Amino acid sequence: MIKSENNIEILERLYAVIQSRTDVDAESSYTASLLSAGMPKIAQKFGEEAVETVIAATIGDNQQIVGESADLLYHLMVVWAVSGVKPDDVWNELASREGTSGIAEKALRKN
Repeated sequence: MIKSENNIEILERLYAVIQSRTDVDAESSYTASLLSAGMPKIAQKFGEEAVETVIAATIGDNQQIVGESADLLYHLMVVWAVSGVKPDDVWNELASREGTSGIAEKALRKN
């Protein structure tokens, strides 16, 4: 396994690249074309990648799971960028849930 750097840094760099594509010609960048298409298209692509990840998991193809997971994370970060959600917002939410039972955490969200 190649792990030469902090994995969170990779995601944060990806997020920065996504944000940098907001003023780029949509014909020169896939990310720019997604951003210009708006949230409905972005959400659709995110959903497609989620389904593809589920299918890969269902058939047990680890190589495909890895590839689809990377696509899923990328499209999730595009959703975040358009929504104004920053990676730190998500990391902080995850940190606040650390050490809490999933059952207890879900119960807290219902209140």
